[in-house]
Amino acid sequence: MRERVTTRRRFLGVGAAAAAAALGGCAGGIAKSSAAGAEPTAPKPARPPNVLFVTVDDLNTDLGCYGHRIVRSPNLDRLAEQGTRFDRAYCQFPVCNPSRSSLLTGLRPDTTGILGNRTPLRSKLPDVVTLPQRFRQNGYFTARLGKIFHGGANMDDPKAWDVALDFKPTPTGRQGERRNMTGGAVKWCWWMMAEGDDEDQPDGQIARQAARLLEEKRDRPFFLGVGFHKPHDPFIAPKKYFDLYPTDRLDPPREPPGRTPDLPLAIGRGLKAHFDRFTDRERREFMRSYYAGASFMDAQFGKVLAALDRAGLARSTIVIFLSDHGYHLGWRGWWNKNTLFEWSCRAPLLVRVPWLTTPGSVCSGLVEFVDLYPTLTDLCGLKAPANLAGTSLVPLLKDPSGKGRKAAYTQVQRGRAAGYSLRTERWRYTEWDGGKQGAELYDHHADPHEWRNLAGQGKYARFVADLKTLLRAPRA
Repeated sequence: MRERVTTRRRFLGVGAAAAAAALGGCAGGIAKSSAAGAEPTAPKPARPPNVLFVTVDDLNTDLGCYGHRIVRSPNLDRLAEQGTRFDRAYCQFPVCNPSRSSLLTGLRPDTTGILGNRTPLRSKLPDVVTLPQRFRQNGYFTARLGKIFHGGANMDDPKAWDVALDFKPTPTGRQGERRNMTGGAVKWCWWMMAEGDDEDQPDGQIARQAARLLEEKRDRPFFLGVGFHKPHDPFIAPKKYFDLYPTDRLDPPREPPGRTPDLPLAIGRGLKAHFDRFTDRERREFMRSYYAGASFMDAQFGKVLAALDRAGLARSTIVIFLSDHGYHLGWRGWWNKNTLFEWSCRAPLLVRVPWLTTPGSVCSGLVEFVDLYPTLTDLCGLKAPANLAGTSLVPLLKDPSGKGRKAAYTQVQRGRAAGYSLRTERWRYTEWDGGKQGAELYDHHADPHEWRNLAGQGKYARFVADLKTLLRAPRA
């Protein structure tokens, strides 16, 4: 305890620069690999490889390794330097339970039937073999720490795990300066600079338990699911992480004049009314608290990687890091997920396979989260279920310059109306209720932030016709 208190005082006492050093010595910016053109760093292990599968909640690509100049994410940056960063990875549904149910079964949401956060996976698919379950069936020790499947009663998959643990903040971790940014109107929309240290919060406890399991289970192949909660709302992190982000350094996004109005189903109108009342103070506080959570999570992730090294397992362990979906931070006036815009559909994906991936490699090809199931079974020599919707990413891990998919698909649900979207190398095309309630077309070559909807302009009709056919392909 004395060592932890000393570290905390040093972290807090000398300002943001020293805080960045305590996080791992990175002050943000693009992570540069010193191993460009290098070969994989280890031979393939003689026994079946381990899997460290790390998921986080609501994290977008505002990270140093993705080029963000403010956010401090030294441990994720380091993983990107050691493995492959996927620049265009897309979830299949930008809401927690549908996304996780999809990627952990390798099936699209229309196949799982899970389109919201209240539907347990096994209520729809009682006989499906989930990703961690497949590893358990093949003799792996499997453990869940925190949130892998959607959290809450009856939402987990008991068939998947030998050990499943959840965590709660300590009484100290429940205290601190706080504020609801909507005056209490939106219950989840608040931040807290928590008292105590990292282990007073669930994510800190998850990192500690992961380190213990890595030491205890290193003599048997394992699939360790580490599910960090932050930066998910409510935006709680120890105060030292808030100190990294003075609000006067944060710049909320500004919309260009004449941008296309939102279609009726594109943005959730109820929440949007509250977000539209945000002052500059709320916008900056929202960004600050979100980024504080991201850096807090990054620090916990670093502890897990350090434990992997200490246990002598880094060379024999596949590391997968992803977020379940992206997140708007003020783009189009939205401060949430659950849209079919790039900020919500795209999410970070980092992969390190020491005997396969080239350190510091970047893949710009389109990939989907349904590709993760066949990728991991492929890497570990396991037989995958025959009905998976995804394709193994092993060819892209071997050659990151590959093109990837022709299109990546994401969907949402608005009551009885569905929205379907696809992303190609150039275009994002979206239809609402089969086009009855509008369509959207964005040219990412000219408009990467998707400000101008081109779907109604005649000169783009041939592109719309082709994309309309492509949009229906997964459902055909």
